Amino acid sequence: MKAKVKDNDYFLMFVELVEFSRSAALFLKESVENFDYSTLEQSLEHIHKIEHDADIAKHALISKLAKEFIAPLDREDIIRLAEEIDDVTDNIEEALRDIYMYDIRVLRPEAAQFAQTIVKLCDSLKGVMEEFRNFKKSKDISSYIIDINHLEEDGDKIYTDAIRSLYSTSGNPIEILSWTRTFDQLEKCCDSCEHVADAIESVILKNT
Repeated sequence: MKAKVKDNDYFLMFVELVEFSRSAALFLKESVENFDYSTLEQSLEHIHKIEHDADIAKHALISKLAKEFIAPLDREDIIRLAEEIDDVTDNIEEALRDIYMYDIRVLRPEAAQFAQTIVKLCDSLKGVMEEFRNFKKSKDISSYIIDINHLEEDGDKIYTDAIRSLYSTSGNPIEILSWTRTFDQLEKCCDSCEHVADAIESVILKNT
């Protein structure tokens, strides 16, 4: 019986899903801060492996939920949280894919600023999920969620400044197009972290 409870510890599985997001974010940060065009394809393969493992973990969670007699939260909420977290990992992979796909050879400085912010967001998401099982008593969840909201706003500012700088300094239409789409994706990474926080707040309100 104890083994079964451990296997179906959804709160622990949420933490594990966020850890995939955090691993992807750390790898993105390493990739842009120490950018090497010659190894970009290998970097994409590595981050895809993280995303693939995250997908397997998400599907395992949903498979266990399908067989669960009594779940600790509404099934729809568990699935929504799992999918929102998985979107974070997917979006981080897609950001690095954009750099590869658009054949970007020199990074603009805002890419590193975005990556640093995304890592901080994933750190805060992990903090939220580690506290989530005790959400009725935790004094830290609200602080983490506030941090996530502030960091997402930081991402919005980075995006605004990055787009302005791009359009005011570059006369190359291909560079403008490729970086606009890449910055859009990097901002999407920040937004997806906030979406997880919004989902958590919704679950907490529903259950308190």
